[in-house]
Amino acid sequence: CGRSNTWKFAAVVPIADIYPRQTQFRHIEFPTYTAVSVLEMNFDRIDINQCPLGEGNLGPNRFADTAKCKKGTTECEPLHGYGFRRGGYQCRCRPGFRLPNVVRRPYLGEIVERASPFQYGKRGNFDCKKIGFIQKLPVEKEYSPDWMREKYTEQYYEYKGYENLQEWSLKSIHHRESEGTNKINVDEVLNYIHSINPNNCKNKTKEDLQLKGDISYGAERQFKNEALMAVRTANFISAFLQVVDPKEIFPGTRVVDAPLSEEQMIGEALAMVMGNSRIWSAGIYFDTNQFVKKPVNKSSSTESKSDPRHDTRAYFAPFAYKEELNTRKFHVEDLARFNNTKEIYTNEPWYKELKSRWSNYYDSLEKHWLKMYFRSRDGVNKTKSQGTLANESVTHEPVYLRRYEHFPEYYRAANIDHGQWTAPYYDCNGFVKKWKITYAAPFFGFNSLRNRIEFKGAVAVSMDIKMLDVNQCPADYHVPNAFKRTNKCDEKTSYCVPILGRGFFTGGYKCECKQGYEYPFEDPITYFDGQRLDNEFLNLIQGKKNWFDMYKCRLAGASQISSSLSVLIFVSLLLYMLKPVLHR
Repeated sequence: CGRSNTWKFAAVVPIADIYPRQTQFRHIEFPTYTAVSVLEMNFDRIDINQCPLGEGNLGPNRFADTAKCKKGTTECEPLHGYGFRRGGYQCRCRPGFRLPNVVRRPYLGEIVERASPFQYGKRGNFDCKKIGFIQKLPVEKEYSPDWMREKYTEQYYEYKGYENLQEWSLKSIHHRESEGTNKINVDEVLNYIHSINPNNCKNKTKEDLQLKGDISYGAERQFKNEALMAVRTANFISAFLQVVDPKEIFPGTRVVDAPLSEEQMIGEALAMVMGNSRIWSAGIYFDTNQFVKKPVNKSSSTESKSDPRHDTRAYFAPFAYKEELNTRKFHVEDLARFNNTKEIYTNEPWYKELKSRWSNYYDSLEKHWLKMYFRSRDGVNKTKSQGTLANESVTHEPVYLRRYEHFPEYYRAANIDHGQWTAPYYDCNGFVKKWKITYAAPFFGFNSLRNRIEFKGAVAVSMDIKMLDVNQCPADYHVPNAFKRTNKCDEKTSYCVPILGRGFFTGGYKCECKQGYEYPFEDPITYFDGQRLDNEFLNLIQGKKNWFDMYKCRLAGASQISSSLSVLIFVSLLLYMLKPVLHR
């Protein structure tokens, strides 16, 4: 109230220091509480879960069991992204029930919440129909006949000749254009990616360790938080380089601001790796002769008059990384030590492309406006009548509204769209030998004349692509997803829905029955799981026992006819009466 006038909640983290420091005697060093870091976030952006308590909603939850799903035939499933408002769920059919023939998808909670009491209470509205005939799940698998294998091999032609013991390669990726197809063998590609390790990567060519960009589809969304950490660090450096001037002299008691130090930049790189478990490495890469050294107090009067902005390092790139997941052991390196032509970081393809992109055009960068007294409110205690009246309140006014003529009213910085994503690659010669994808965000500062900004470097974070979720569901032709349309759902009776959290493996989807079809088995779920489908499909291709052809939804009307005993008796009597006529 009185500031942003919004509902907020804060994340609070303590800041600890080690005292005494740099003694090399760990038994006498102990952490000391020094400060606290507070980050306030918008409370209205939190999703509320209105579904009943259960797995995934253990509580305590004030909004639990407030959904309007009809519990007799439907059950609640939360939906993410609705924010702090009602309706962030959907009512799907319970096992043994199906949607009416006129309904295409589960009932959205937003529509259910808006329904009038008459609409909600009317019989049949927002309800599911009971399935009349339910089959038991089979017990034993059977061999598929040859004609069935040929049928599915022709439909999924990329699996022709597929075997578990074959040598994995990227043939289905690199030769898609020559074969005239846009489908890949998803099992072959993923098995190849998982087969590469630090021991055999040196035997591979550069082409074998470089994947195409559509392999990492969804990284911009799934690794958004990791990319925002790089953007935050880049914006901090941009603000510092454009606001702080080591040559600036202030009136009053304020001292001259010091430039960034090597220790601060190493700490920022290390904080990104320690602050997010999905970041395997992070680095701050300064451009050539752009990192200003911290001035050192010297006794010589001639040396102290030199401009500190001209005392720079040729290369500086603090790099932090880890070798294990969920570890407390981290490593720090300065990539400037590798200053030969082949290994220097300024020759990396992503760095050269990012630098050329931001070499001379900065109008699209965001402007972050500063408060007028952000840097220079020295202030003098005054009263309204120069202290003549004792009952007058004391006010703090600045001596000079703009304390310095070069006061920056704003600084320019990049947002997440201004950065660059690399294609997936295996870093065989690097510190983290994994399949990685890198995001780099640029930062900017004033030139030596301080009349325009220029590219100063980039902040890059790298993540393991095996933490991505593979999306095998269909998508439009322009969507850059190498794994689209590789699901094994029966397109006639079901549609594909992605399942998050399955990782970089096949089967991260489910096959929901289409409108007019129903799930035929007695099962706690009402869909065909993608992992089960993919495993049974591989068994069919390899000539093993399988259930793949059974995983299809059934026509909804057929169950009611087959379950009616009176209809069966009537049809039998009719055929018996017509038997003499048919034999004539």
